[in-house]
Amino acid sequence: MSIITPLALNGDRSVRSGSAKALADAIRRGGDLRIRTAFRHNEHIDPSSPNPELVDEVAEFRQTLLLDDHWSAGIMTLRMPVEIPTGFGPRPSMSFFLYNQDGHQAIARPFLDGQPASATLGPSPLDDHSAMPRYHQFDSWDAGTNAPSSNFIYDFESYTFLVNDRWQEVYAHDSAGHPVSGALSDLIDAFQQGCPIKLAISGLCDDLAPAAPLTHEVFVHAGSCYYYTEQKLFLTGTHPVVRVRPDMPLRYTSQGWDFGWLVARTDGEVERWLCNPYTLKFERSRTRHAIRWLIAP
Repeated sequence: MSIITPLALNGDRSVRSGSAKALADAIRRGGDLRIRTAFRHNEHIDPSSPNPELVDEVAEFRQTLLLDDHWSAGIMTLRMPVEIPTGFGPRPSMSFFLYNQDGHQAIARPFLDGQPASATLGPSPLDDHSAMPRYHQFDSWDAGTNAPSSNFIYDFESYTFLVNDRWQEVYAHDSAGHPVSGALSDLIDAFQQGCPIKLAISGLCDDLAPAAPLTHEVFVHAGSCYYYTEQKLFLTGTHPVVRVRPDMPLRYTSQGWDFGWLVARTDGEVERWLCNPYTLKFERSRTRHAIRWLIAP
């Protein structure tokens, strides 16, 4: 196995072992991120419960981001809300939880059941977390709409950043498709052998920034892949991606995020089929990006 622990934090988010640099280096290499935390059931899940049982959690952050080449964050892109230990939550939605390297957390929740919105976009009152003293909410956005979000810290017992450091960069090109490093043939060889493929896309969230965007890479898994043998063109349809306005720490804001799917190509073109989380309406667009292509042998 190639699981490493580049960073671990105490409950107060001080560094217990490793470093933020070691985590950033692992994310830059394309490492798969999971974060282990621990909490008491009657402190985090159900404050009315008499059950003080300690619960271990290891959560998958399918998408990772590297901002300004040193700040790491991860987003849960596949999670539907659950109410442990019984089952799912009350409304179908996505739970786009976001964790930063320093323990700052966030949640964006686009609902999928079509209920009408009861409020307008913008800042909202903080929720009542008086029964959860470990929960520190900083802000609230768009409450009562189809896509509320907020930023917070929950004081877990600890935070352990676990990275599957199995990925190797084999090819990179600029936004025009000109090779920067590696060889396209190595990517094709790995693809034909069935190796998993991941993309590091530069500047994918630039258009969400109101001014000069912070440099960033978004790491997303490839789904089905295709190679046009005469054109020497490789392309993939990616797994779901959540785009967030680049910032450190990374955080949700009103109209500062969306989600969708990509078709990315080795000529630098990326077609985006993005969903407006407030309306659940999709819109297509095309942009160009430098991309690094990574494989897991």
